[in-house]
Amino acid sequence: MTNITQTIVRKLKPADINRPLAAYRLVQFAILISLFWKWRFFLEANLIYATIPVGDPFFPDWLRSIDTLRIAFWTLAAATAISLTSPMNWLRQLCSWLGLFAAGVMCIHQGSYNDVTFVTIWWCCLWSVWLAHRLGKCHRENLVRRAAFLSRLIISLILLGGAAGKWTAEYWSGEVLYDIYFVDRDFWIFNHLREKYAADELQEIAKWYSRQVVLVETVSGIGLWALPARWAAALGVIILSGVVVLSNWYLVSVIACLLGLACAGFFVPRRSR
Repeated sequence: MTNITQTIVRKLKPADINRPLAAYRLVQFAILISLFWKWRFFLEANLIYATIPVGDPFFPDWLRSIDTLRIAFWTLAAATAISLTSPMNWLRQLCSWLGLFAAGVMCIHQGSYNDVTFVTIWWCCLWSVWLAHRLGKCHRENLVRRAAFLSRLIISLILLGGAAGKWTAEYWSGEVLYDIYFVDRDFWIFNHLREKYAADELQEIAKWYSRQVVLVETVSGIGLWALPARWAAALGVIILSGVVVLSNWYLVSVIACLLGLACAGFFVPRRSR
């Protein structure tokens, strides 16, 4: 009887929940948020793209087609939704691959290649493919620890890539972000700064704002992956949330899936790194 009781208690312990599957489902939910955050924008862009065709010979016909764009978007959305809800791992694996392929098409299609939303989603889909094929095959604690490490490695890579593109004289001086945000961006922080400071003071603020962006992305890109799982998750959530809160609500579509990926670290038991 004692052995039976101990077995039941162990099954009821929070540490024994399927943490890798919970992390997987959280990331799928976050991908869906990224996809549909700019729903109104996507509808308008779809209408414009269909009304005013663009014929760039760099892209083959199928990567210029509005039908390809629509199919890829809805395939990605449907595959992610099924992955989120399906109890069958073989179906999660299939849908993860479909999502990765559809996101890849969105990354190279003429109508969506310049939207970094689909780049961050693609990396989250790649993580999902890996984890879907490992679920049920590894010890749960080991698997969630590896999944968390891979998640922060991906986030570090993305942050470092963003920093690499900003190590220019124009970003270091604040000129780029001043023109993008400080001049006329309708966003709470920039509206407040324009009301409080003169133009020359805004330029100085923009310089230091831009420099902290470059430095935070650089340091995080270099070192975030090396932190313990829960520390990396907390710091990743703070940094990624700050990108949205201090820049632009539209960036939720870029950041939401990465926030879900960062949170994978919270599923690692406290006794593990």
